[in-house]
Amino acid sequence: MFVLIWSALFVSVKGSIADTGASALAQQHCYNKGYCLNLTERELTAEAGLCVVIPCSFTTAVGFTPKHIVWYKCEASQHSCREADIIFHSNNNTEKKAQAEFEGRVSRLEPDVTQKNCSIIINDLKESDSGSYQFRVTGELNGKQNGFTFIPRVTVSVKGLNLKPRVMIPTLTEGQQATLTCTAPGLCSGSVPQITWTWRGAGGTESYITGNSTNFKTENLVDFTQRHISTLTFNASSEHHNTSITCKINFTCGKTTEETLTVNVNYKKEITISGVTTVKEGDVLNLTCSVESFPPSVIVWSKLGSDTNLHNDTGSATLVISNATAEHSGQYICAVTYMDNSLKKDISVTVIWHTKIQNGSGCVLQSEGLTCVCISEGFPLPNIKWPLLNHHTEYSVITSVSNHTVNSTVSVTVKNHGNSTVECVSNNGNGEVRENLLINNNLSKKDEPSSGLRWRFLEIIIAFLIGAVLSSSVCFLAKKCYRKEMTSSGHLNDTFVMLTRPDDPLIHDAQALQNNQTLNSNSGTNEVKYATIDLSLLKTHSGRKAARMRESTKTEYAEIKKVIKKEQEDDGGDDGKMLEGEMKHCETEKKDEEDEAVYSTVNDITADI
Repeated sequence: MFVLIWSALFVSVKGSIADTGASALAQQHCYNKGYCLNLTERELTAEAGLCVVIPCSFTTAVGFTPKHIVWYKCEASQHSCREADIIFHSNNNTEKKAQAEFEGRVSRLEPDVTQKNCSIIINDLKESDSGSYQFRVTGELNGKQNGFTFIPRVTVSVKGLNLKPRVMIPTLTEGQQATLTCTAPGLCSGSVPQITWTWRGAGGTESYITGNSTNFKTENLVDFTQRHISTLTFNASSEHHNTSITCKINFTCGKTTEETLTVNVNYKKEITISGVTTVKEGDVLNLTCSVESFPPSVIVWSKLGSDTNLHNDTGSATLVISNATAEHSGQYICAVTYMDNSLKKDISVTVIWHTKIQNGSGCVLQSEGLTCVCISEGFPLPNIKWPLLNHHTEYSVITSVSNHTVNSTVSVTVKNHGNSTVECVSNNGNGEVRENLLINNNLSKKDEPSSGLRWRFLEIIIAFLIGAVLSSSVCFLAKKCYRKEMTSSGHLNDTFVMLTRPDDPLIHDAQALQNNQTLNSNSGTNEVKYATIDLSLLKTHSGRKAARMRESTKTEYAEIKKVIKKEQEDDGGDDGKMLEGEMKHCETEKKDEEDEAVYSTVNDITADI
């Protein structure tokens, strides 16, 4: 039984050596008469404020009954320690007292001396505890008081405190309760140390945690070893992130030790976007999206309507666009990925540019009418003004907008316009532009839209003249061919009569035939095939007058009538009917051409354009 108990105690002592700050190597020393000592001869090292365990066991001679154990501390140079060097005596009734500086700090591990376990533990070590320790056993030998002092000693060396407490910090998340643990170094059963917690912010200023609770407990591992633990419970927040927390141990001997760790708290703040969102064309667009978080968030910039990622980074991402243009206006999206969560925030960017008067602006002067067009581009949309209108009361302005372009068309009724230019003023709040537009029969050479108007007008006149000439030529050739055919066949006995109106200026008066004067194809004179017509006297009529003429049943052209001889009627009049049909066909074509207007008004043509 003794062997088993001692083995267990010895193993416990050896297992705790690392935590007590001591190291030992047991050796057996035997003497005459059966006295043996298992003691450490090598130097034991320990740290001030902690404790040291001296493992020890012994055997005695036959007939010796152990009663008490005594430990001494003396100089290594002394051959044997004296009574004044006692640091521990198991007999509390003896007059031999322990040194005052060791009183209450030394205790044996096994109270029953018959177990022959002489191990002791010295708590609250000081540097002055360094020295040579010697063991003595007292008792009775054959009924008489006796004792035996073992010569081997243990040398203990106490150094400054270097061991630090163990601080355990779990994963901290903002808004959740967390508990931190601090364990004092050493497994000593001496005085209970004081454990305190402090925070140290970025500025290095120490402060105590508010709204927290601490708890202290001592765990008894075996009769002579204890573990001292302090816990700190608080609600984690982003304010605790990246700060330092310190667990400080204060021992009764005046020695202190501490451990400092950096605290990381998982948290995420709101997405913030900084930068100027309204920039001028040609400037640099600089937008920064940032999210204060731990771990850092992944940030990606993109533009609404595009699948291309413009820029990405962690924690903070800056989007830079040099030489911004109108195409860079729009919605930009900052997408944030934090752990397993995804968030987005967008911002509207507006690129503004100074107003510009575009090609295509100009003026055209018509009879008693002036039309000007001013085309201006800019953002915000420009406002176009015409200083010319300040001096006129009769005018019209038409404004149209397409994307970032404004088109202003002004029509003014003028009789005499002495200026050669008209001023167009464009302003969009970012600057004002003035330009003098040239007045011509054509529009300003900036885009020459009036050239198209002139050419279209000329094309209409030319097309009409060509159509009139071709129609007349076809009718003339058809009649001539028919008359030759009839002459050659001997059937042309008809008499044609040309009637003219006295007021008709299309035929010269000297060449006009008198009323009812006839031309007979069988007369001796040469055949008259056409009348002389002066086309220079052709009148041009407006669309309204042409319409009135179409409503009238009269014609301003010479009327050609056909007189059918009575003899032809006797023959059945077939040839006459055929000629009449031919003449009707030509006359119909001429009427159709006469119904078409030669040209429209300039306003009509402008409207068509």
